[in-house]
Order: sequence, then C-alpha cells, then structure tokens
Amino acid sequence: MMKLLLWLLLFVLCWPLALAALVLWPIFWLLSLPFRLIGISVEAVFALLRAVLFLPARLLGYKGA
Repeated sequence: MMKLLLWLLLFVLCWPLALAALVLWPIFWLLSLPFRLIGISVEAVFALLRAVLFLPARLLGYKGA
C-alpha cells in the first residue's frame, strides 16, 4: 500500500513538471538557435583562417597526417 501511495505522490508532483518541459522545450530550442548559428559561423571563420595559414605548406607539397 505504501508503494502505491508513493507512486501516486510521484505522479501528482511530476506531471506538471513533465508538461512544463513539453511546453518550454520548443521555446528553449528557438532561443538557442541564434547561439548555434554564431557557433557555426565562428567555426567556419577559424577553418578559413587555418586553410589560409596552411596554404603555403600545402603548395610546397606537405602532406598532413
């Protein structure tokens, strides 16, 4: 009987939290999109800088690992 009461208590306390997570997750995802785009852009800039810096070595025939 005690297990049943604990399960019912858990159900009563956790369903609002699960419902809030279902509602708030898409909002959080939308808010995090600009930061992801900034991260992708910064990564692309670093890749471009790396390619420009290593271009002379590649022209001279260096083969990386």
